[in-house]
Amino acid sequence: MSLKSINDILGVLEKQAKWQEQPFQRLLKFWPEVVGPVVAANTRPLSIQRDVLSVATSSAAWAQNLTFGRSSLLLKLNKNLPTPLVDIRFSTVNWQNPSVERKQQQTVSPHEHPSYLGDEISRPDVTPPKNVNAAFGSWTKIMRSRSHGLPLCPQCQSPTPPGELQRWEVCSVCAAKKF
Repeated sequence: MSLKSINDILGVLEKQAKWQEQPFQRLLKFWPEVVGPVVAANTRPLSIQRDVLSVATSSAAWAQNLTFGRSSLLLKLNKNLPTPLVDIRFSTVNWQNPSVERKQQQTVSPHEHPSYLGDEISRPDVTPPKNVNAAFGSWTKIMRSRSHGLPLCPQCQSPTPPGELQRWEVCSVCAAKKF
């Protein structure tokens, strides 16, 4: 058994295809140099599939302008790539401006929502009503029992959850009318 040095082993690994730099990674490195700083700020290469480069653009106008000049861009890009590209597709799909941080959507638990009435909502035994009038009658009873004891909206005098009054000083319907 012959012993090989670490340098020999690493040299063999570098020659193998899976350890070589992928064409897309290589393209990302020289993209700003080839297209220029203005175009680079408004474009983002997404992937290479079947020798076709997909590029996201910040607007449809950029996509259209770059589509008209894609043949000259292909020539410039192919000079730096081991496998030549066949085409480039520009689209606004998947464009997200990197300078604007995405705001995480905050989830509000039911307890924090201004319309929260509490856990003490009583649910009577649910039996299917016999007709529409009976269903409406049972619904009105439930609504009256839920709204009993709630403070009234200063504008429309309807029962309003306290959280809505604290937040908007009126019920949600009156608050929506202001907008």
